Amino acid sequence: MTTQATNRINLTDWIDNAGFGGYQTLVVLLCFLVTMFDGFDTQAIAFTGPAVAASYGVDSTGITPIVTAGVIGMALGALMFGPLGDRFGRRRAVIWATVAFAGFSLATAWASSVNELIIFRFLTGIGMGGATPNVLALASEYSPDKKRGIVMLLSTLGLPVGAIVGAQIASVLLADGWGAGYSGDFVGWLPDLFLIETWRLIFVIGGVGPLLFVLVLWLVLPESPHYLAETGRHEQVRHRLRRLKGGALLPVGTEFLLPEKAQGAGIRALFSRGLRRNTFAIWGVYFFNWVAWFAIVLWLPSVLVAAGLAEAEAANGTKIINGAALLFVVPLAWYIPRLPVRGVIVALLIGGVVAMAVLAGAGQQWTLIYVMIGLTGLLVGGPQICLNYLAVSLYPTAVRATGIGW
Repeated sequence: MTTQATNRINLTDWIDNAGFGGYQTLVVLLCFLVTMFDGFDTQAIAFTGPAVAASYGVDSTGITPIVTAGVIGMALGALMFGPLGDRFGRRRAVIWATVAFAGFSLATAWASSVNELIIFRFLTGIGMGGATPNVLALASEYSPDKKRGIVMLLSTLGLPVGAIVGAQIASVLLADGWGAGYSGDFVGWLPDLFLIETWRLIFVIGGVGPLLFVLVLWLVLPESPHYLAETGRHEQVRHRLRRLKGGALLPVGTEFLLPEKAQGAGIRALFSRGLRRNTFAIWGVYFFNWVAWFAIVLWLPSVLVAAGLAEAEAANGTKIINGAALLFVVPLAWYIPRLPVRGVIVALLIGGVVAMAVLAGAGQQWTLIYVMIGLTGLLVGGPQICLNYLAVSLYPTAVRATGIGW
């Protein structure tokens, strides 16, 4: 019997030198579609907020617990699914998270009380929050370093795209008072099961779409090569890399080394000597940035309605803030690897404070309001792109999804 000499390769360096091809494009596309459904469901309550309030006979403050429950669920989902991704794989965690937010979004459509809405939005939030850290980890681990900024952006670009798609659907469904009517008024052929208040159809769409997409993920979405190498499955890594440029030349028996090592694994490793300072710094900026971001994107339609706009027109605010984010953050992500990332974050946050202060005092000057909403998309949303890039760059494979999630 003959033995074959082991060929050891630095996996990170190999991927950095392999370039970017069709297989990585497929991974990014699948990640984009996951976050698109995630973005749709995240902001579904923003689109439907005024109609939900009218349906249950409460004012805008009456839906506050519903909105808050979703955000709390997202926070817990990120905390839960980050470690799950590091332990069981990014692929499984993405699929589990998608099933969770899709299933509970669909259940939301048949909630019979505000309390049920609170419960279902909380559970939906767990899935929504759990998908993103694993999508970011998976996409980044297939990407060469020089492309990582744009890859991470494209993978999470689905969040604003899903919000824009949802806002457009909502502006049609909720026009002319349909939000207070029934789905049969809008789509006459619907079966009896779906003859519900029209605003509930948004949650049906947000549930059925990703549930169907889960089958595609199960069949096509690959596991991270870094996770497979971390868990000693070198032959599976070789099979994955054969799809990449130059991968066909890797011989049987190749072992893949990861140069970055965490001091332990799991949540405790985030506070090891080499990671503690960065962990607290990223947490602090993320916390305050997300307070600002969720405050505006989840409440914007309701605030615009309170200021005098019709429900259908108020949905345009969601399209503007997410559309501006799409327009501006693409070049930002492209140049991130060549920019002083910390300085960019500080500059954007200062601009965001100014933009939101102007927005707060704009009254009913609608042109100024829409301009400031657009700038807020860049100045408040932009730091999240930079923070994601920093997190992926700073945390080693063993705790990457945990680090991003927490």
